[in-house]
Amino acid sequence: MSRHAPFYAEVQSHYDLSDEFFALFLDPTRTYSCAYWKQTGYTLEQAQLAKIDLALEKCDLRPGMTLLDIGCGWGATMLRALQKYDIRVIGLTLSRNQCDYVQSKLHGLHGEVYLQGWEEFNGQVDRIVSIGAFEHFRQERYEDFFEFAYRAMPADGLMLLHTIVGYGLNHLRANGIPLTRQDIDFMRFIRTAIFPGGQLPLPWGPVPRGVREYAESAGFDVTRIHPLRLHYAKTLDRWAAALHEKRGEAVALVGEETFDTYIRYFTGCAHHFRAGHIDVMQFTCSKTPADTPSNSPQIFA
Repeated sequence: MSRHAPFYAEVQSHYDLSDEFFALFLDPTRTYSCAYWKQTGYTLEQAQLAKIDLALEKCDLRPGMTLLDIGCGWGATMLRALQKYDIRVIGLTLSRNQCDYVQSKLHGLHGEVYLQGWEEFNGQVDRIVSIGAFEHFRQERYEDFFEFAYRAMPADGLMLLHTIVGYGLNHLRANGIPLTRQDIDFMRFIRTAIFPGGQLPLPWGPVPRGVREYAESAGFDVTRIHPLRLHYAKTLDRWAAALHEKRGEAVALVGEETFDTYIRYFTGCAHHFRAGHIDVMQFTCSKTPADTPSNSPQIFA
């Protein structure tokens, strides 16, 4: 059990806005994270299922295992895992709406969902998957989170962490990526109007530490880092187009101001992914050391 209390209020201020509103632009699985456009002709739903499959395949799931889904959202990853693998799945979410929705989908399945943060979970599991939740944890909890994940799994444990990451000024300058005052203002808008209290981690680096270094400090070997930057830009394009198409319904549900806020959020984030200010990556974190240790990130596009 962690010494920290989960950020219930901050998370619920976003995710409990309105299930009906989110359904206007999300695919039928209600997956609210980067899709994986494995094939060019994919629908948004197909691309989201491809992303979920990509993450689950990296977890090396075997019959009888227990998978913990931290930040399970509306349950798409849980349901896909229960459909494809002979395992038990536990989902954690800080959103009341999401918890109720997932609970309604789990009848007769070997799955459970709890209105709970990882800070309050003290069970033992075989694998961990977390897609789009790490951005809410904040830097002061990164060390505790990875230590929690390491303790929660057996000797052959494996975690797939999918998160948006930011880059520091040195990286941007070295890669010729300009950062304007307008860009900085947009990042501030995201932290205040969309994800209050949210914080993007660095992917790697000694000072300040990145995701890779926090994972390694806890004992994990980061065997793969998989960037999906342009996949998220395309996902955001699809969300913006879908929301524009349902403008009337959206305004009736949440009002003109919130509609405009989300359009700005989607289109602005798509720009920043394409510009290279931010990225989204899947980190494969294994408790079993790799055969060939490396001092540099193992990055595979």
